[in-house]
Amino acid sequence: MKDRWRTLGVLAAALFAVNVAARVVVRLGFDGNDTAADRVSLAMFLVIGAILAGLVFRWGQDRPVARWGADVAAAVGVALLLTVLVGPLLVGQNPFGGGVDTFLAQAGLYLVATAAGVLVGYLTLTALGRDHRSRLLKRYAEIKRAKPRRPIRR
Repeated sequence: MKDRWRTLGVLAAALFAVNVAARVVVRLGFDGNDTAADRVSLAMFLVIGAILAGLVFRWGQDRPVARWGADVAAAVGVALLLTVLVGPLLVGQNPFGGGVDTFLAQAGLYLVATAAGVLVGYLTLTALGRDHRSRLLKRYAEIKRAKPRRPIRR
């Protein structure tokens, strides 16, 4: 159980670190340029989605959906709270400085990016037939096929 929480903490920290890196790049490199800031934000969301897609692809091979789904949801929830509440403070901004609309838009975009990453990873895994359930069903079919049929006597 201890390793499971450590893994979730590392995932949440990695997702938060991507956000912090993007905020620092925008702050130091493109302070007044909104177009460049939007591109850096888009790159950040793509990196977060790619991290989650790869992780789901890896975890989905040997774990049931309920287990890795709960783990990913918990890590994304913690990373979301850190991103919207602590992230702006690290670069000298107020989390609610842009208003409630900006705050909720940031949270919504983060959730959309993470959901897209999880969906891409899981759909790829399922399409290749390498997910946990498909492997169990394949193993079951092989075992059933290997046993000879018993004749029924009356």
